[in-house]
Amino acid sequence: MSSVAVLTPESFAEHRSGLKDQDMTGNIHLSSDEAYIPTYLEAFPPLPEKGAPGEKTGEPVSAWGSKIRPIKASVITQVFHVPLEERRYKDNSQFGEGEEAKVCLDIMQRTGAHIELSLAKDQGLSIMVTGKLDSVMKARKEIVARLQTQASATVAIPKEHHRFVIGKNGEKLQELELKTATKIAIPRPDDPSTNIRITGTKEGIEKARHEILLISAEQDKRAVERLSLEKAFHPFIAGAHNRLVQELSQETGARISIPPPSLPKDEIVITGEKEAVALALSRIRAIYDDKKRKTTTISVEVKKSQHKYIIGPKGNTLQEILETTGVSVEMPPLDSGSETIILRGEPDKLGPALTQVYAKAKSVMVVEVTAPAWLHRFIIGKKGQNIGRITQQLPRVHIEFTDGEERISLEGPTEEVEQAQTQIQEIIKDLLVRMDYTEVIIDQRFHRHLIGKNGANINRIKEQYKVSVRIPQDSERSGLVRIEGDPKGVQLARRELIEMVQRMENERTKDLIVEQKFHRTIIGQKGEKIKEVRDKFPEVIINFPDPAQKSDIVQLRGPKNEVEKCGKFLQKIIADLIENSFSLSVPIFKQFHKNIIGKGGANIKKIREETNTKIDLPTENSNSEMIVITGKKSNCDAARDRILAIQRELANIKETEVAIPARLHNSLIGSKGCLVRSIMEDCGGVHIHFPSEGSGSDKVTIRGPVGEVEKAKKQLLQLAEEKQVNNFTAELQAKPEYHKFLIGRGGANIRRVRDKTGARIIFPSPDDNEQELITIVGKEEAVRQAQKELECLVKNLDDVVEDSMVVDVRHHRHFVCRRGQVLRELAEEYGGVAVSFPRTGANSQRVTLKGAKDCVEAAKKRIQEIIEDLESQVSVEVAIPQRYHRAIMGPKGCRIQLITREHEVQIRFPERDDGTAGQEAPPQENGEVSPEAEFVARKCDIITIAGRAEKCEPARAALLALVPITEDVEVSYELHRYIIGQKGSGIRKMMEEYEVNIWVPQPEKQLDVIKVTGLVANVERAKQGLLDRVKELQAEQADRALRSFKVTMSVDPKFHPKIIGRKGAVISQIRKDHDVSIQFPDKGDEQQVCDLIVILGYERNVEEASQAIKQLVAELQEMVSQDVHLDPRTHARIIGARGKAIRKLMEEFKVDIRFPQPGSDEPDKVTVTGLPETVDNAVDHLLNLEEEYMLSVTETETLAAYMKPPSRYGGGGGAGADDGSGGPAKGFVVRDAPWNAAGNKAPDMSSAEDFPTFGTGVAPKQASAWGPKKF
Repeated sequence: MSSVAVLTPESFAEHRSGLKDQDMTGNIHLSSDEAYIPTYLEAFPPLPEKGAPGEKTGEPVSAWGSKIRPIKASVITQVFHVPLEERRYKDNSQFGEGEEAKVCLDIMQRTGAHIELSLAKDQGLSIMVTGKLDSVMKARKEIVARLQTQASATVAIPKEHHRFVIGKNGEKLQELELKTATKIAIPRPDDPSTNIRITGTKEGIEKARHEILLISAEQDKRAVERLSLEKAFHPFIAGAHNRLVQELSQETGARISIPPPSLPKDEIVITGEKEAVALALSRIRAIYDDKKRKTTTISVEVKKSQHKYIIGPKGNTLQEILETTGVSVEMPPLDSGSETIILRGEPDKLGPALTQVYAKAKSVMVVEVTAPAWLHRFIIGKKGQNIGRITQQLPRVHIEFTDGEERISLEGPTEEVEQAQTQIQEIIKDLLVRMDYTEVIIDQRFHRHLIGKNGANINRIKEQYKVSVRIPQDSERSGLVRIEGDPKGVQLARRELIEMVQRMENERTKDLIVEQKFHRTIIGQKGEKIKEVRDKFPEVIINFPDPAQKSDIVQLRGPKNEVEKCGKFLQKIIADLIENSFSLSVPIFKQFHKNIIGKGGANIKKIREETNTKIDLPTENSNSEMIVITGKKSNCDAARDRILAIQRELANIKETEVAIPARLHNSLIGSKGCLVRSIMEDCGGVHIHFPSEGSGSDKVTIRGPVGEVEKAKKQLLQLAEEKQVNNFTAELQAKPEYHKFLIGRGGANIRRVRDKTGARIIFPSPDDNEQELITIVGKEEAVRQAQKELECLVKNLDDVVEDSMVVDVRHHRHFVCRRGQVLRELAEEYGGVAVSFPRTGANSQRVTLKGAKDCVEAAKKRIQEIIEDLESQVSVEVAIPQRYHRAIMGPKGCRIQLITREHEVQIRFPERDDGTAGQEAPPQENGEVSPEAEFVARKCDIITIAGRAEKCEPARAALLALVPITEDVEVSYELHRYIIGQKGSGIRKMMEEYEVNIWVPQPEKQLDVIKVTGLVANVERAKQGLLDRVKELQAEQADRALRSFKVTMSVDPKFHPKIIGRKGAVISQIRKDHDVSIQFPDKGDEQQVCDLIVILGYERNVEEASQAIKQLVAELQEMVSQDVHLDPRTHARIIGARGKAIRKLMEEFKVDIRFPQPGSDEPDKVTVTGLPETVDNAVDHLLNLEEEYMLSVTETETLAAYMKPPSRYGGGGGAGADDGSGGPAKGFVVRDAPWNAAGNKAPDMSSAEDFPTFGTGVAPKQASAWGPKKF
């Protein structure tokens, strides 16, 4: 008996064996003897054995397919030798580094091949090239061309053979050049020369010459013959489907070219070797002569429309007639009107051919069916559904619909066309009964409204009335709207469209005037705000003008009432925008802008949020001091007050109010603010604020430094008094470059004119458009006198003179250094005077000045003063430790620049000594040198001050004042970490705020001292700040002690989840209500007492929280738990989707319901917890639900039992159905399996016979059957 092994489940057995399930409709029983069980070798054919050496290749293919072909390597290597005499570079002293190596590197980069050079004993060059074939050939060609000396030679071949050397698109020539590593030059076609020039190595030239001569010799053997025969006999020579001419070509070896029937040529071209051409020529002539003698013709008339059926697709029908009858059918051209067809052939074969022609002509029928054009698309159906059924049933019938015509063309075999015609006529008849159409003329301007947004209106009508509505495109300029579909739906749709049009004709258009600056705000980002308005008023169309039109008109269109409502709504929005667009400017000193912004924008953000305003500050590099506030007027005023309050806190700023009649305000401000600006500039940049026009207020606010405010107040009152007494104004034109000279150094010139005349003279600011206009204000007499003096000065400035003076050469550098800064200042200050110093090395002391006479004289005087200063200059040295130099300079050297400007000195710092830079000297404490070490000045510590003696000392004192000091502040060690803050944020904030360096000792030292280093004033502020922070921290410590009151209470652990609540909701509420911290014991901590709850906080709050928990526990103790057994199949339905149903039950009955976990010992046990009466009610409800759901479960299972296919579940039918065991199917079985051989022993895993390895023959038993052994 054969051994049988169960291998896989039944489904896999069916798949592998190719068997299909049979329908189990009857009681069919197959015995196990009748079922065929395949052998192991049949089910699993062996892998192909590896062929032994010398085996023949013609063996039959195994069950696993043919042998795998070896893959050719894509990388090849070529080695070639360049003799010493042919080497281009013969210098071996730098082999591998000279020109040869560079050339090889370049070739490798360009071709991608790898090149290795080596030097042979005979000093020749061995070159190995590795890479892909194409790359190696290109690299070899370049190496030969660039590393080997080149020779040239010529070879002469006939001119007509040149094209064969070139080949198609030059491919043959390129291949030849790569193969021989040469350059081949072929003369142009218009050049009569027959010589081909070859350049390269001697070996390459010989190879190329040989190949070219071979090509020429091959062409010498070839011949071309042209044979003119009547076109009518060409089909006989070609044969049916060109078979005869192809056989002729194969037999003779010649190429025969016969022109196609469409080409009016009768010349047949034969090419090839001379003998082959001659043989083919004789055979063609013989065919021609034979057919010329034997054939005759007949003519028949066939309708032109049927010609295409005789010709057939691609002329196949004509070829079939020629093949079966030997008769050629000559068709007239399709574009001619002739209907005559000529049949040419032997007389006895013309009859059958004519019969075939008529049969083909009548094999296809064309019929036209009449149908209204509007019905065509319904006949076709949605996505061609209706017509598709006909074409699938009758695939040889071609159905053609013509746009705008009431006909349908059917073309195909007669019987099929008649069937298709009948079906289409039935469809048309049915459609005409149940379909109708109507046409409505609607003005084109209403079309887009009928369609609606994204087709909303028209789609609704189509779906509601089951009709098709065709609205013409705008480009058609037509008003005809067509409605097609169910007759009743067509009429209803028509009525609704007409009603919509009537409504639109009665609609109203309203124009709203809205300033264009508000358009973008009303529309909102990405149109969000206007979308809300349109959603609120869907029947109203809102059109905004194009931004380029600069129009303020917003158009509303729609039903009258809706337009009115929308208009009012938009006007309300606009009114709010106007109210919120109030704007005012606040002048704030530039140095305080950063404080108003705050760290990370905190201050300005807070002001913006609390006042609901928009606040814009000028850019950092702008000269403007104005901060612009936008929003509601009351909010803007509040924001302005808060910003001014910040400024007052930071500086010694005084604010005062002056009462000046409102009628004088405009005259005091002056043209474009020139008068008030001149006062502000004269008084150290104070800010003067006039009330808004029309407010009626007389109060003018002056804000700034204390002394300057008083000065500005005095000038403002004086100016107001002058305006009241006598107000006269005059204007004067002067070039802008004269203005500084007219003002004079420090305003000396203009002050002299003012004092002399009593008039006020106002110069234009850099922002004014009129830069030449000077305004004079005052009493008429004073103004006239001042104008006269100024005109005299300007006239003198217009007289250009040239003068010179002598300046010692050693002082020249001072004037021209720093890109001539001193000379530029002279030109600006003295009316644009040009000062020219001699070139360096000229040894001349003569300096030329050119400009207005007064300016030249003033400039000469100033140059003389500078020279006197230079000659009287002294140098003072200040010893300050180098580690303080950076702090003294300040950011970008601002502190030093301030000292040099104020004291008119030059300060030079020494070169940095990096060798000792890292050695920190003991810090100065409290302004005195530390007793630990006396300061010894080094060269790198000496700062040099150069200038007049009387100015050097104040500069020296100012420098020393910038030297930072270090002071100690006593702070308890325990508070250090709080002062440092998280990641050092607290200490950094203090250092930035007070501009000092704060040093906190290391934690391990436990010192109670913090060191503060910086300028004296800053250190004092920082000390006070530190002490204030210490007070805050001490107060926090005291509060922390009060908050650390602790109470421990014991609560049964079973109540803990209820006290915590769902997701901690209950305990979180207790913590929030009583402001306490509540800690429960850790479940995983065995050492912790499991029933203790710890409460931390203020004593009173802790007591209240403890009482709340006790009250909650008392309520929980009253609760009972009851177990109820519910069938597990109903659990899912009781719980509901995502627990929705069970949560509703728990809320309704005020109970907690717990279902068993998956894998529980009691899967039907459900626990209900709550007050006794609520638990009873909930249990009753759950049992009712179980009973209800079990009915549904039972029905479903009963139905499923009938739905189970017997083949899948071991039911009736099939092998083994009689045993009634209901057990699983045996699965796929095989006979003679190797693991069941030799007495059913377990398979030997090391047996190569039982388990052969892939790709080898049977091996000794040491190999493993399923792969190599794994140890």
